[in-house]
Amino acid sequence: MFSQNREQLRQAYHDTWQKMQTQQPLTALEQQLAHVIAHHPEYHPIFQQAIEKDFATELGDTNPYLHMGLHLALYEQIATNRPKGIQRIYHQLVEQFSSEHDASHHMMNCLSESLWLAQQHQTQASEVDYLSALQQLVKPKK
Repeated sequence: MFSQNREQLRQAYHDTWQKMQTQQPLTALEQQLAHVIAHHPEYHPIFQQAIEKDFATELGDTNPYLHMGLHLALYEQIATNRPKGIQRIYHQLVEQFSSEHDASHHMMNCLSESLWLAQQHQTQASEVDYLSALQQLVKPKK
């Protein structure tokens, strides 16, 4: 799901939502989108709004599309174990937090920080720094 077109990306979520409501078959990507949507009922009202809506993240608003997109990016990283070692860290965090969703949210904080730093410095995101931040989330077993 790679695109620079914000409306096109958002439309994919809206289309998936509509298919979910009418119990239509979903593509593999739509199944992933549906999984994320299902875990965020607080975002369901956005599917009744226009896709052009802006979210003032600088004022503390959450951009639900960005949040759900980070979930998808993280799922892809875990599925492909890229960066190498992320699967192991994910499984450790799932055990630690007793929830895949909670573990994902903690990991997404590291991912968004890594992407933000790369954007600020106009560089590629550092996999080494990203993995280090993820590893710091893991508490040693007692």
